[in-house]
Amino acid sequence: MQVFGTTASDDARVKALNFILEAWEEATESGIAPELMAYAALYTALTDLVASYGEESVISLVNGLAPRVKKGEFTLYRSRQ
Repeated sequence: MQVFGTTASDDARVKALNFILEAWEEATESGIAPELMAYAALYTALTDLVASYGEESVISLVNGLAPRVKKGEFTLYRSRQ
């Protein structure tokens, strides 16, 4: 039983995220606009997820994102109005 620390699954997620962040940084340093990287990352992620889990599962995932975006879950910097 593991009470503290990370699991192998957590380690793999962190490793995967670090690969993406390194590629993102390299691309933006090469002059590729961050929004283009975002679209490419979303496209790649969605096509891989559809291949792995099928269209209906990905539709459920995507539909669940709207309320999370509205709640600000993905907003890193909030502007004061």
